[in-house]
Formats: sequence, C-alpha cells, structure tokens
Amino acid sequence: MIILGIETATMTGGLALIDEEKLISEYTLNMKTTHSSRLMPALDWILKDASLNKNQINGIAISIGPGSFTGLRIGLATAKGLAMGLNIPLVTVPTLDALAYNVSYSPYQICPIQDARKKEVYSAIFKYENGIITRKSPYQVISPDELINQINEKTIMLGDGLNIYGELFREKLGEFAIFANNSQRLPRASVIAELGLAKLKAGEITDLASSEPLYIRHADAEMK
Repeated sequence: MIILGIETATMTGGLALIDEEKLISEYTLNMKTTHSSRLMPALDWILKDASLNKNQINGIAISIGPGSFTGLRIGLATAKGLAMGLNIPLVTVPTLDALAYNVSYSPYQICPIQDARKKEVYSAIFKYENGIITRKSPYQVISPDELINQINEKTIMLGDGLNIYGELFREKLGEFAIFANNSQRLPRASVIAELGLAKLKAGEITDLASSEPLYIRHADAEMK
C-alpha cells in the first residue's frame, strides 16, 4: 500500500510517498512561495524519481490544520481532486498532531506552536504514554502568555511560532522550555503520510463532500 502525504498548512510545503515498510520519497520546501504553483510539479518529480505513477497510489493523507487558511484550502482541494480522480480514499491529519510526532518517544511534555498571527498561536499539549502520543489539551488559539501559564513542567517546543515567540518562552519558562532542533520544528509530509496510513488501516476514511480544514478560528475563516 503506497500513501501520498501532503503538507500545506504552513509556509513549509511538502509531499511524501511511503509504503507499509519505509519512506519512499519526500520533498520539502520552506520558502515563501505559493503552494498551488509547486504541489503538482513536486508530485510528478517524486513519482518519477521513485519509478512510480499516480495510479500506484493507494491513499492520500492531507494535513488538515490549523494553519494558513489559504494553504489549507489549496492542500485540501488538491487532495480531494487527486482522490476523486484516482478513486482512492482520503484521510485527514491534524497539523499539530503531526508536529508532535516529530519528537516521538520523548519523556517530556510536547507542545507544538504555530504562528496564528494577531499576536496568537495555535497549540496543544501532548504526552508520549504507553507507546503512543496522547493529546492532553484541546486544540486552541491563544496568546503566548496564556500558553505559558499552562506549562508547569519540562516541555519540548517546536513549530514556526518559535521563530517569533521563542525568546519570550525562554525568558518566562526557563528550564521548562526545551526547543526541538531546527530540522524537527517543521511539519513533515512523511509524518502526515505515516499517521494517515494508520487511519486508513483503522477505516477512518474522510468524506470528500463534507471534509473541511480545521481552522479553529471559524469566524476568520468564513470571512476569507
């Protein structure tokens, strides 16, 4: 079973192909370019380099948010179009979940932090327990100071929110703030694909007609 993972929730865009045993191919670009202009060329590239074609893809996993409203819409529209055209299932993966899985097996609390603009961040608290990562808080959009008030133990932080608020977290949280390495801070399409594969095996298929991005800020999303 070959799964295509798509990540467009943040400025970092990516595509990955995995099967049940390995990562086959992955493309990541962390630049200010439009996802719509690079997604399909990147898909053609990773398929060609892997000596595969679109008809060999068995399922698609898409990063569903929260994140950039435009990026989420582009990614979901692309994933839906591919799933419909290839007649294969689609599954959705929350972006914060995928970020948390970048630092699996951590003994510490995990806190992905995405820039939500308006001096706020998207975030949630996770913990690795009994062999799995469990979300311990709701998905939320809050101020950095409100998030700081929720953290009272050593916590691994990652996500593009650190680019803006990293110094604030270090200052306020001290030794409780543990920053992931730069290579682990960004969402990965390969993780989206891996989590998506697990959902496909569990039968958690997304309805193409009703699926929508996980905005969290519903009012803002409706105005866009």
